[in-house]
Amino acid sequence: MIASFLIALNVVIFVFVNYLYFGTLNLDAILGLNLFFFQGFYWQILSSMFMHGNWPHLILNMIVLFQFGSMLEKYLKSFKFALLYLIGGILCSLLSVFYVYLSFDGSFVNVVGASGAICVLMGYYAYLDKTATKGLIVAILLMSFIPIFMGVNIAWYAHIFGFICGYLLGKFKVIK
Repeated sequence: MIASFLIALNVVIFVFVNYLYFGTLNLDAILGLNLFFFQGFYWQILSSMFMHGNWPHLILNMIVLFQFGSMLEKYLKSFKFALLYLIGGILCSLLSVFYVYLSFDGSFVNVVGASGAICVLMGYYAYLDKTATKGLIVAILLMSFIPIFMGVNIAWYAHIFGFICGYLLGKFKVIK
């Protein structure tokens, strides 16, 4: 139920920001993870997890969220699953914003997408199912670096940070 709600929320926000909002504010800049350090937009640590760059970005993320979210929600139950998604996503956003800040000399780089939070789910699942760990690591590496070789600009570090956060949250039984 929570996984389905998260999918619906991501779709509604995407449609609103890209097709229904006709105001003068740039919602991508306000909700994406880019002004956190510079202008005190602290909500971006959470809101960026619900923003997406385009339809393929949204659709691919929602497919993976459905796949891993459905399994983990059955295992953890709804409340603990929601905690895993939100806490893991916030940790991943914080790590990403520090990485961007340190790597790009404080330049504005807009990071959007549920990928980091979804990779938290993949990392958590990799901890739970040791037989799937190697395959999931390969999947994370492929989805992080193949697009770069194809000229697609993605936040590969969010995938890596998310997977590591999820794995560690499972290992240290932060959410069980």
